[in-house]
Amino acid sequence: MSRERLVVVGNGMAATRLVETLIARRYGGHITVIGEEPVPAYNRILLSAVLEGTHRVEALTMRDAEWFASVGVDLRLGSRVLQVSRERSDVMLVDGTTIPFDRLVMATGSIPTLPPIRGLVQVNGQLHPKVHAFRSLADCSRLLAELTPGRRAVVVGGGLLGLQVARALGVRGVATEIVEGSEHLLSSRIDERGGSILKRGLKKLGTDVYTGARAVRLSDDGLRLDNGYTLETDLVILTAGGRPSTALARQAGLFVRRGVVVDAHLASITDPRVHAIGDCAEFAGRVTGFVPPAWEQAVVLADRLCGGEATYSGSRSVARLRASDLEVAVLGDPEHTEGEVVEVTNPIAGTHRKLVVQGGVIVAAALVGDLARVGLITQLHDRRTVLGPHEPGELLMAERPSSAESAELPDDAEVCACAGVSAGRVRACRTLDEVRGSTRATTGCGGCAAVVAQLLSTTRGQALRHEVTGADAREGNGVPSALNG
Repeated sequence: MSRERLVVVGNGMAATRLVETLIARRYGGHITVIGEEPVPAYNRILLSAVLEGTHRVEALTMRDAEWFASVGVDLRLGSRVLQVSRERSDVMLVDGTTIPFDRLVMATGSIPTLPPIRGLVQVNGQLHPKVHAFRSLADCSRLLAELTPGRRAVVVGGGLLGLQVARALGVRGVATEIVEGSEHLLSSRIDERGGSILKRGLKKLGTDVYTGARAVRLSDDGLRLDNGYTLETDLVILTAGGRPSTALARQAGLFVRRGVVVDAHLASITDPRVHAIGDCAEFAGRVTGFVPPAWEQAVVLADRLCGGEATYSGSRSVARLRASDLEVAVLGDPEHTEGEVVEVTNPIAGTHRKLVVQGGVIVAAALVGDLARVGLITQLHDRRTVLGPHEPGELLMAERPSSAESAELPDDAEVCACAGVSAGRVRACRTLDEVRGSTRATTGCGGCAAVVAQLLSTTRGQALRHEVTGADAREGNGVPSALNG
């Protein structure tokens, strides 16, 4: 009996998670992965950390080419699919190569869209030399090469990516301004109070923010806004706007709305042999755009391909800002979810905390300026714990927990939203490399790094104390003074 031929179009975070899980579950088919970029899959979320200087480029690689070869996966980097033929059951690359498939997975991600700013594109069809997108490792490298002392930059877009890029540029010493067309920052995620806290925080860090203003023209004089102001700038970074990459799916005749429409098996409703995961997939009328749902979809699909019965019913959305001195986490959709709202705002301390509660259960949340309680709030949300009348307020008013309290998290408490990793799974590991390799914790948005480090530190300390205490008990000696401080 011939082996099933599985072709994965795309080599991003979702595709890599899918392949890892298939290999771990001993999938019996032959896997081909086609990646358009010439480099192995990397963590796109941490590109801003490379820009900021806190991460090396090498640290972003998820799996290198040697790993794919070692597990028998045919990885084709720097290859672009020209068309998909469901009739012939093959994909054709731009060089004319055809690759047959029995099953196909679309993991094509998303692509940036250009805002309607005159002057972004020159007569020759190329972007203006001042303009930079920020979606890929190549984009990041090009921008890094432009960061010479004394330069000025304008970031177009006040969403998560825009704030991360602006903060990274500020850390690099680049005078940076943000232009956001809506009335406050992160308007699709948080309310005006939270946006105001963020704006004040950025101002303290040296970044000016222009909200309720749109960039309309780029010229030699600078970037002109629709309020009449012109911002002098050497660099314009585009972070606003993106859409699922569905051109191949449309060409193949698959049903597409915003994304490739899939069912609970993550199969196209047009053709059960074709699946879609990650940013390009649409389930129950929603596309996600975040790593946790993409990784959850990858795990579910891997189970299906290995003969399991897993189904996908949608994912909890957790959006987290990854930038120095800026803390934001959003659980669900607090601005559009119905329920009773409990919120505490302290402009002096620079914090804003908001819960949406239905029948005593937390259904959405937003935290700005202090993420000390994000793990507990997430746990209460996921368990659908019914809170008493005063508990939501007490939860928001509580003091920041100590590191000892963080280390006392129960084993089933989730510490990594991206990969769905519990405190117990982290405690079962001895090193950070083991955590990353076996659970993928800290390799998504990186927001769980501090808690993971604390759990590992405590676990190692307990193991060392147990080992030393046991040996000394056998020898009848006291505990060495070094362990007593």
